[in-house]
Amino acid sequence: QVQLVESGGGLVRTGGSLRLACVASGGTFSWYSMAWFRQVPGKEREFAAGISPDGDKTKYADSVKDRFTISRDNAERTLYLQLNSLKPEDAAVYYCASTARYCAGNVCVRQTDFGYWGQGTQVTVSS
Repeated sequence: QVQLVESGGGLVRTGGSLRLACVASGGTFSWYSMAWFRQVPGKEREFAAGISPDGDKTKYADSVKDRFTISRDNAERTLYLQLNSLKPEDAAVYYCASTARYCAGNVCVRQTDFGYWGQGTQVTVSS
């Protein structure tokens, strides 16, 4: 059983930065494709960024490309998301997710690909 715990959310001004972290326990972290999703109340959860098990491949949603960076430290069993140049529309609850499933390009992006989810961390961006 994999457990994921996110941290690092908070209140930041437009243009500011945050670094989210997701610590995994259980399972073999280096086997899992990982991703960050985000959700605004009343809207569907959406993919933000994904990374392959060994960290050599990444994918981003167009809305966050060139502003967010996903990375992982397999030795520390930790997934990161660096959020730069934040905009009010980036405000959401951010969730990390993991899967042992193989996906095209070794990076999974669909919610249905993921079997394990964290509880989420809130990011609020003031204008």
